[in-house]
Amino acid sequence: MKNILQAVLTAGLIFGCALTGYAGGPYGEDKSKIIIEGSTTVLPIAQVSAEFFMRQNPDVEVVVRGGGSGVGIASLIDKTCDIADSSRVIKDSELDKAATGGVSPKAHVVAMDGIALIVNPANPVAGLKKKQLADIYTGNVSNWKQLGGKDEKIVVVSRDTSSGTFEAFSVLVLGGQKVRPDALMQASNQAVSSIVSRTPGAIGYVGLGYINQEVKALDVEGVRPTKETVLADKYPVSRPLYMYTNGAPVNATRDFIEFVKSKEGQKIVDEQGFVALK
Repeated sequence: MKNILQAVLTAGLIFGCALTGYAGGPYGEDKSKIIIEGSTTVLPIAQVSAEFFMRQNPDVEVVVRGGGSGVGIASLIDKTCDIADSSRVIKDSELDKAATGGVSPKAHVVAMDGIALIVNPANPVAGLKKKQLADIYTGNVSNWKQLGGKDEKIVVVSRDTSSGTFEAFSVLVLGGQKVRPDALMQASNQAVSSIVSRTPGAIGYVGLGYINQEVKALDVEGVRPTKETVLADKYPVSRPLYMYTNGAPVNATRDFIEFVKSKEGQKIVDEQGFVALK
């Protein structure tokens, strides 16, 4: 995890990641509006933060939408949102397109996350290695019996290609290999969790905040996906979570970003099941 953050810092993408004390301010007589769009992983952080922020700032309206990291970044480039939630680093191709349109995306790390591999609670398998996960998702392994489980077909559930979680999983686990063609591609973490919870042979992956009692999280390389293992840089499938703005944020957008990174905002991150910045 530290290596990931250092790489991002080297690329010059992190701006003001240290926790700050939030100090909001008036925005004039007209009600200000902040539009946030993107990652369904970051979505619960953005939604709850927006609720708290609007209570503290009744002259500001914050609209939060999902759609996936790619959708959010595209909206930022098209200037149809103020903040793009993303669970991955912006791509070079997106930066090129942004520059053409006069947009200068700036990244703000708002939390850390582990991508949890989940199965149905009835599945006896407790953990897998990254190589085994890659074999499952690329089609080399299709039955749980091959992995010490039941003689049961593996139902592969994946995020769709507009998802930052899909991009991160592809890099961290698949090494860029293509997902098997019969995988069930889903638009949200919640959709993945829902299918896995009601399908005995299913496997999927979700952000840390989406682990619940209806699914079972697997160890990866012998390490549990927890806040503690992510913070300790031990869990092997981890990544930062971002909010992107067009240049340095100003006015209400600046204050919202500061709120999310403040002690109060980071408490929300923790309560939503993700890893607060330290």
